[in-house]
Amino acid sequence: QVQLVESGGGSVQAGGSLRLSCAAVGYTYSSYCVGWFRQAPGKEREGVAAIGCDGSTSYADSVKGRFTISQDNAKNTLYLQMNSLKTEDTAMYYCAADFRCSNWYVLWRNANFRYWGQGTQVTVSS
Repeated sequence: QVQLVESGGGSVQAGGSLRLSCAAVGYTYSSYCVGWFRQAPGKEREGVAAIGCDGSTSYADSVKGRFTISQDNAKNTLYLQMNSLKTEDTAMYYCAADFRCSNWYVLWRNANFRYWGQGTQVTVSS
């Protein structure tokens, strides 16, 4: 059974940084596409960043240059380094994974990955 467990959320002032982690149990990241998503109150879930099965990355325009997605296959852990945080980054953040590699980008854009973590809250104050 695939399990994803996020950690690292919290409260930070605008301009600050946080690093989210997502530990995978039951499979190895190297065989899946993986991504980070977020959902703010009253808004739809949106893709923030993703790594395809071929190692390519994609970012939402709103976070380009500020967020970096990475994975440590030895630790089976996915990361999201978030710098220069803005109040509009406040949301519940989720990691997710999927084995459907051929159309991973579309799945990420539609927030339609198969396996999801429970989420970790990020709150950015002004």
